[in-house]
Amino acid sequence: MCRNITTLRGLEPPASTEEIEAGALQYVRKITGVRTTSAATSEAVERAVAEIAAISARVLSELPPRRIPPPTEPPPRRIARRDAASAQE
Repeated sequence: MCRNITTLRGLEPPASTEEIEAGALQYVRKITGVRTTSAATSEAVERAVAEIAAISARVLSELPPRRIPPPTEPPPRRIARRDAASAQE
């Protein structure tokens, strides 16, 4: 399970819906201890992720821009950058 949730504020281009949902999922997994969902947990986890993602998107849109970009990129961006670099070689 991830120990750190990636900072999404200040990314260029701004965080995508997918990145916000991934952060919300990391958060829900961390606080609940649920790594994989079952029939008993899937509905509650999915509802929590949707609510947290919506709140996260709202707060990101309401905050002023950051002066300094975040120290790390979200995992989907790192993977895409790595794949693009591999394709160019």
